[in-house]
Amino acid sequence: MKKTEAAQRKRVDRVQVGARMEKTLVKVLKGLAEYLDISLGDLLEGVTLHALEGKAPFSKETLGQVERLKTVYGLDLTAEDSHQLVEARDEER
Repeated sequence: MKKTEAAQRKRVDRVQVGARMEKTLVKVLKGLAEYLDISLGDLLEGVTLHALEGKAPFSKETLGQVERLKTVYGLDLTAEDSHQLVEARDEER
């Protein structure tokens, strides 16, 4: 890395978050982070920062990898499913 690039990086304080997510979605995200050679946290930060600016976080090539991972892990959820998911164990009650 060039010295100027290192100087432009912003220092942040990170915190641990306790968040629950759908199982196959997490598998796809972990697989994508591995494919991109970044941590899951870094991937989630990047996706969130892009979303907050109304920008797409992934290139066409990366979206292709996402589709492959969705097939491998059986992820069939879409954005339309967000905020409407029900815990399987809650349905059993």
